[in-house]
Amino acid sequence: MRKTLLAIVLVFLTLCVPSRAFADEILVAAAADLNYAIKDIVAEFEKQSPHKVKLTLGSSGNFHSQIKNGAPFDVYFSADIQYPAELEKAGLTEPGTLFTYAIGRIVVWVPVKSPIDVEKLQSKAFFHPSVKKIAIANPAHAPYGRAAVSALQHYGIYEKLKDKFVYGENISQTAQFIDTGAADIGVIALAIAVAPSVKERGKYWEIPLDTFPRMNQGAAILKAARDKGNLAAAGQFYDWIKSPSSQAILKKYGFFLPEAPARN
Repeated sequence: MRKTLLAIVLVFLTLCVPSRAFADEILVAAAADLNYAIKDIVAEFEKQSPHKVKLTLGSSGNFHSQIKNGAPFDVYFSADIQYPAELEKAGLTEPGTLFTYAIGRIVVWVPVKSPIDVEKLQSKAFFHPSVKKIAIANPAHAPYGRAAVSALQHYGIYEKLKDKFVYGENISQTAQFIDTGAADIGVIALAIAVAPSVKERGKYWEIPLDTFPRMNQGAAILKAARDKGNLAAAGQFYDWIKSPSSQAILKKYGFFLPEAPARN
């Protein structure tokens, strides 16, 4: 009789506990330029999967260092494929999972109330009389910061402007500096400038692709996923990034896809 009652109780508890209680949590480290796009991708993924995604956004270089030092992320999305490529060489990624998921683009961005006609002035916008501070991502660990420096060097204006720079830890913080008035103008990711919650607050000029090195953005599944027994769940999210739904979201946010032409 006791065994029968115990079995009934166990069945009852199983039925009452939400299915997500048994789901694996996928730990994802993603470059800050993906702030808006990847949140939409995660939302669509969780609609069709029992797995939940715990998303951490930041600079690609900082994530690279953290993963080398044992950070337990399952999947890594970098704004520069060289970072996950280095992790692959170090044996910290699942073999054969490194791939280019998108190609990034950069823009000169100002608040919507700025007196700077950035579309008309283009690279000359940095010399507008109202410009006291210029925001870029820290090139020491942020690929978008390195792209900004390369573009400014291409136009021969980097040395003239560098004393005005304020550095964001990542590209989202860089945009925040401009949005809040800590900087008057700056270089941010197109993916942020066109986000629904941002585009009405600013105006931008897209920097031509031939002025900075091609921004191949790379992803990989990390060995930590296997070590935690979470490889299958991580693999499902990794595959979802390649799905038509995710590809459409990346395009919506201004990313080139690898199969698309990368140069104008």
